[in-house]
Amino acid sequence: MKFIDEAKIYVKAGDGGDGCVSFRREKHVPRGGPNGGDGGKGGDVVIRASRSHSTLLDLKFNQHHVAKHGGRGEGSNKAGRGSPDVEVIVPVGTIIRDAETGESLADITTDGQEYIVARGGEGGRGNARFATSTNRAPRYAQEGKEGEKRWIELELKLLADVGIIGLPNVGKSTFISRVSASRPKIADYPFTTLKPNLGVVRYGDFETFVIADIPGLIKGAHQGHGLGTKFLRHIERTTFLLHILDISKDSHTSAWEDFESINNELALFSPALIEKPQIVALNKIDLPVTRERMEEESSFFKKQGIKLFPISAVTGEGLDVLIWEIAKTLQERKVS
Repeated sequence: MKFIDEAKIYVKAGDGGDGCVSFRREKHVPRGGPNGGDGGKGGDVVIRASRSHSTLLDLKFNQHHVAKHGGRGEGSNKAGRGSPDVEVIVPVGTIIRDAETGESLADITTDGQEYIVARGGEGGRGNARFATSTNRAPRYAQEGKEGEKRWIELELKLLADVGIIGLPNVGKSTFISRVSASRPKIADYPFTTLKPNLGVVRYGDFETFVIADIPGLIKGAHQGHGLGTKFLRHIERTTFLLHILDISKDSHTSAWEDFESINNELALFSPALIEKPQIVALNKIDLPVTRERMEEESSFFKKQGIKLFPISAVTGEGLDVLIWEIAKTLQERKVS
């Protein structure tokens, strides 16, 4: 399924129904009073979050959402029927903005959360409402109010406890497939991950946390190079980051250079990202070239005050230690 994380839609709430001008017409009642009923309320347009949706793809091809008008009032003081609301389903983690002003209207972060993005117009009052002691037979009624209308922009930012970052082909997708039920595309060439993948990791007896595999970052990602800014936004909501490194390539220089390169892109995209705590893992230790350089790299990171976790996403070596470190860090962050 194609991953769509932005959409622009038009919403129009229903207009209120007009009030009715009517008078009693009964035998033997020569001066029947006004009995025109009120108009019905127009339907609202409501945004609702659901975990059953993971992208904004449906809204990319269904851009207009219009609610029906309220019913007209009738004689005998009968009110017009109110129109049903129109519901627009979005994934959890969707931000709603006014397309014209750029104003942020709502941040939908929980399953079932709702936001009325366009309110239906109130129904007009019938002539029975305007009767007074000095005006016993009003021949006018109120028109229904117009419902709200606007263009809105929707932006999806995934909700996850841990965001996995790193250069292309460092083994992020292999890692998430190994520790969760997520099955992203895995291949030996850059940018095999073209959309974020969410996975639920279970540890202990009943504990879980959610990880997000973000497509590989390259130099200039903050300017949109590679897959750049298209997916950097998805790690803004995470509690902390898992930074995976790979030094198995023959032409490789050092893990530290890759580490600094990625962090530089994070800082240029958003200063808040570089403030997020990181756990750093050195992947592919099942390969001889990585095994040979592992001690040297670990020693260098240690001097910088960073613990390097050696793992192999292919064989599973070191994954248990890393998972428990992630779980411990999450618990500490929740307490603080």
